[in-house]
Amino acid sequence: MRGAGATPDRNTAVAEARETRGGVHLLRILGVAFGLAVIVGNTIGAGILRTPGLVAAQLPSAALVLGVWIVGGLYALIGALTVSELGAMLPRSGGFYVFAQRAFGNYLGFVVGWTDWLSQCGTTAAVAMVIGEYSGDLVPALHGRTVATACTATLVLAAAQWRGIRWGSLVQNITTTLKALAFLALIAAIFLLAPARPEVAHAAFRSGMPLFAALIVACQAVIYTYDGWYAVIYFGEEVRQPGRDIPRAMIGGVVVVMAIYAGVNAALLYAMPLDRIAGQDLALGAVAAAIFGPHGDTMIRAITIVSMLSGINAYHLMASRIPVAMARDDMVPAALGLVNRGGTPTVALAASAAAAVLFILTGSFERVAGTLALFFVADYALAYIAVFVLRRREPQLPRPFRVPGYPWTPALALMVSVAFVIGAIFSDTRHSLYSLAVLAGSYPLYLVLRQAVALRR
Repeated sequence: MRGAGATPDRNTAVAEARETRGGVHLLRILGVAFGLAVIVGNTIGAGILRTPGLVAAQLPSAALVLGVWIVGGLYALIGALTVSELGAMLPRSGGFYVFAQRAFGNYLGFVVGWTDWLSQCGTTAAVAMVIGEYSGDLVPALHGRTVATACTATLVLAAAQWRGIRWGSLVQNITTTLKALAFLALIAAIFLLAPARPEVAHAAFRSGMPLFAALIVACQAVIYTYDGWYAVIYFGEEVRQPGRDIPRAMIGGVVVVMAIYAGVNAALLYAMPLDRIAGQDLALGAVAAAIFGPHGDTMIRAITIVSMLSGINAYHLMASRIPVAMARDDMVPAALGLVNRGGTPTVALAASAAAAVLFILTGSFERVAGTLALFFVADYALAYIAVFVLRRREPQLPRPFRVPGYPWTPALALMVSVAFVIGAIFSDTRHSLYSLAVLAGSYPLYLVLRQAVALRR
């Protein structure tokens, strides 16, 4: 671990020595456009298709529904402002691991790193399965081949990144642009073609404490849908001007996602009464079917597949950077830190794709996602705490971006995150117990890997 008394120059020298291990660097060629693409591509997925029905089932009016989506976006924006300070100050690729290792030491950094990596691989598998299911509905030849299609999508997108980050970023930019355009076109089509409907209050009108409880449930669902706003921190040392571009990408990414989410929900509420949206697993599909007839379902499934492809590409990019950072800090075998001349961590990418395929083949991705959900909520909280820790312990570090409203902005973000950790524990006790088992098992794994790395030196 880098000590609290280390100087910036010494920290830079150590980082550069680690970067050159294996002879090839990650390439510093990415800009704001990629940052926006990976955030939007990673964030907008199946959640915006499924969550509106859940939120509408909880709340009695369209104004409250739209308000909850705005509140969720504002929480993500507060998080982006806070984490931007860390990303600009510690521009290393590797995601939340980098901040946890610097602020809290090797063991907690290890826990954050390997659970984050497993979570990214599990999410890849879950998203690939959606592609497999929807592809089978659209293409008769793929019907009943969900697992094979999911594995193929996973491996093809990994192969597209193999030559280098230029290829991976190009795929990300293209797929995210298609995704954003598809959603914008759908929103416009609903407003132009659907007849306006008057707002009707939900039949199960709530007030007082029941309404407050419903708001909490709705906010929790919405905030999960915004997860992914931080994606650019996984590429800190690959961004050309991290002190400027990381904050711009995170803040801009949240704004873009907020606009699309608000637009989708406004269009739904324009075209369909609230009581019909409530409980719909695929509210957009119902609206599209009403407007476009049988072609509506096909359109939504095609948009979903494009969204999922963009997501898988982002998850591969993010997952492969975590072992690289951990290998440089001697947390995992050095081979996982190898980078080819195109800037791709080939061994880490292969391991990430293989883990995702294994989750698909075993059908274990849902359990993995449920078990690790508590960790990704905790990662937020640790990042916000890290801002306070590093401000106090390393005030001399250059901070190209400082979170506005300090200490109140990160404190608010932290309070909400702690509330979500507590809520996650009580709302899903079974998976929370699995999470504790993973945490308990992480310490012997940490010791074994550290010993194995030490023996190979």
